[in-house]
Amino acid sequence: MLQDVQAAPDVRGIPLDEVGIEGLRYPVLISNGQGDKRETVATANMSVSLDPGVKGAHLSRFIEVLHSWREQLGAASAVGIADDLRERMGSTRARVHMAFPYFLERSAPVTGAPAFVEYNCAVSAVSAREGSSLTLQVVVPVTSVCPCSKAISDRGAHNQRGWITIDVRPADHPTDLWFDELIAIAEAAGSSPVYALLKRPDERHVTMAGYDNPVFVEDMVRNVAQALANSNRIGAYRIRAVNDESIHNHAAFAELAWTSAAGSV
Repeated sequence: MLQDVQAAPDVRGIPLDEVGIEGLRYPVLISNGQGDKRETVATANMSVSLDPGVKGAHLSRFIEVLHSWREQLGAASAVGIADDLRERMGSTRARVHMAFPYFLERSAPVTGAPAFVEYNCAVSAVSAREGSSLTLQVVVPVTSVCPCSKAISDRGAHNQRGWITIDVRPADHPTDLWFDELIAIAEAAGSSPVYALLKRPDERHVTMAGYDNPVFVEDMVRNVAQALANSNRIGAYRIRAVNDESIHNHAAFAELAWTSAAGSV
């Protein structure tokens, strides 16, 4: 029988907060808001706490757990992965973080031409003996038109690509809150959504729609906060908007965090 060094006792009496793997790229099937599954590649970080008398963690078990859940990544299963990991490792706490490109099919606003838009998303789950928690993150590209530039200019207004990041901790588990809803909230908060495919009539529409709806980064954060405040399914959130300014040599940003008594993001 091969010797299991990691299972040997450790006599230094020092517990470790986290031991695990990070930067693992792995194919998974992820559910979207319509109940369909779509293939993507996640970058996974997985860890467990280590008791003071345990020498090391069995790293192969991290991969085994991830592989067994690879075809059902969703809000409920993310917590299930962390629970499974904690139980298999015999730890008091386990954490799973997976970041991945998330694709939604979008139709151009006038012609209806379909194409996929990529959003950077992440799901984090923590499992502990006292309970579990889940955090969702979306990073959504938008177009923003400057209200000040529009007000002071004889013609036109400067516009740029903006990025809205929303981190949300659902109030309850399980939850039906998922990326699609957060993406829609972020896109509505900017001057206009960003599309992968636009024909000339679509480009005309998007240009004028953005011009008619100018927003600062402050406006975008407040618009998102206002939308999130209407949901009792959210226990905490953090919102950050960044504009890659087109006429300045710096970026502009605004940020807001809110938490209920239940916890924070």
